[in-house]
Amino acid sequence: MMIISSNDFITNHEKYFNLALNEQEVYIKNGENMFMVSIANDRKRKYKQPDEDLRRAITMDELRKRVKEDIHQWYKERNESISITRSTAIS
Repeated sequence: MMIISSNDFITNHEKYFNLALNEQEVYIKNGENMFMVSIANDRKRKYKQPDEDLRRAITMDELRKRVKEDIHQWYKERNESISITRSTAIS
């Protein structure tokens, strides 16, 4: 990883583009901001394999089903507690 100033990048941009082409991480610091030089259309770049989060992912249909079940359960529990409170108040 290499962190350079914006002035250094301006004067030696070709050098840093070549480093990025060779998979070297190049960051440009400009005041409080930091930018990364990367290749947008690099077909040779190896993509990461799906990680554990992706393997555990669910479909939108599954998400809807689970949310709907949770909402029904919440209303059921809420109505039971309300009816218990009402019946206690009546007695």
